[in-house]
This record gives sequence, C-alpha cells and structure tokens, in this order.
Amino acid sequence: MLDIIKNKLSWKKRLHEIIYEADTKEGKVFDVILLIAILASILLVMLESIESFDNKYHDLLNIGEWIITILFSIEYILRIFSIKKSATYIFSFFGVIDFLSTIPMYLSFIFAGSQGLLALRALRLLRVFRILKLARYIGASNKLMIALRGSRAKIAVFLLFVLIVCIILGTLMYMVEGEENGFTNIPKSIYWAIVTLTTVGFGDIAPQTPLGQLIASAIMILGYSIIAIPTGIVSSEMTKTDINKIETNTQSCPACLDEEHTEGATFCHNCGSILN
Repeated sequence: MLDIIKNKLSWKKRLHEIIYEADTKEGKVFDVILLIAILASILLVMLESIESFDNKYHDLLNIGEWIITILFSIEYILRIFSIKKSATYIFSFFGVIDFLSTIPMYLSFIFAGSQGLLALRALRLLRVFRILKLARYIGASNKLMIALRGSRAKIAVFLLFVLIVCIILGTLMYMVEGEENGFTNIPKSIYWAIVTLTTVGFGDIAPQTPLGQLIASAIMILGYSIIAIPTGIVSSEMTKTDINKIETNTQSCPACLDEEHTEGATFCHNCGSILN
C-alpha cells in the first residue's frame, strides 16, 4: 500500500515537472505542443470567420476544433490534478484563461455563436516566456519597474505641466482662430493642442490664420522637445538602481505555482513549500 502511494506521488511529481516547468526536455516538448495547438485553434477560428471558406469546409473545421478542445480539456484536468492546491491554479490568471479557452465549444451546445470566445486562447501564448527562458531578463524588468516607481512623482509633475500647457495653448488658439476656422469651443481647441503637442496630428482641425499657424509650428517643435523628458527621467532613475543579477529557472512551486526560483533553491521563496 505504501509503495502504491509513493508511486502515485512520484508520478504526480513527474507530471507537475512536465506541465509546469520548461527546464526539462519533456517540459519543453509539452509547451511546444501546447503552443502549436493554440496557434492551430486560433487559425481555425479565423478561417471559420471567412464565410466562403466556412461554407466549404465547415465540418472539417468543426472536427478540428473539437479535437483541440478535447486536448485542452485533458490538459486543464491534468494541471488541476498535478498540484497540491488545485484552487491555486483554478483561480490564477492562467487558470482562468485556460478555462475560458476550453469552455466555449461546450457552450456552443447551449448558446449559438459562443465559438467566437475561442479567440481568448491567444492570451495563453504568454506561456512562451517559459519556453524561451526569458526568466534571465527578470532582473532587468524589475530594475525598470523600480525606476518607474522611483520616478512616478517627477512624471506626474511633468504630465501636469503638459496638461497646463495644452489648456493655455488651446485657449489661445480659440481666441486666435475662432469658430469660423473649426475651433468652436475651448475643449475642442485643447483637444487640438494635445493632438499637435504629441505630434499625432489627425488633421481634423487646422489653423487658417498666419498667427495661428505660427503658434501651431511652435507647438509642434515643443512637442518634439518634450518627448525625451520622460525617457530622461526614467533613465536617470535606472542609473541609480543597482540590482544583483541572480540566476533563475522555470521551476514551479507545486503548492502556489510561483516561479522564478534561484538555481539550486530548495524552498519556494513565496510560500516556503519544498520544491521538487
């Protein structure tokens, strides 16, 4: 009896490594197959939206989608079974996405047209970060987040300054151009100032008078000059941020599913559970 329990736990542990981790050969193969299935499903949904193609190959598309749906259903059940706390996965971001990507075909028996929700499977492509082992860039992304948090006050002041400038310039253009040239009110003029200052330039409103065109030219040049300010603020903060580079892997905690553990770690840095 004890041997049966040990074999079951060993099999469950092996299943967890294959499904949730990408450091093993089997894990990489599993994730690659999963991504191929996701892309195939999205392709089927797109082809189904083409009326002429769907009319000709509807049955074939439907069979293909059901095959993929069954595969995703099996995968979803295995993910729940292979972890200690199933609710952790079920109510996680990827757990919800996996559920939403599987249920539409079953709902098609009840609600017509629910197949369109299958496009949600595109969100599951986020798992590609594990396959490409982008965990090596986690340190850089953390450094960027720290820099953004450190510069949020300066950026807020900068945005407030830009807003004040747009209000002043918009009001000025309303006074110079007037309603006859499309600047019918101050809010619309402020909208024009924002569009011009950000160098978007939709062209739905344009100054007609020489003075208005001169002001518009100044705003355009000002727009180019202020683009670099937020970049400079964040870059300045990043130079102050020093994060030690720590090697991480794709090992997933069997209890809380947290990843990005350091190489050789024995316990989960989030919940403290023993890692595989």
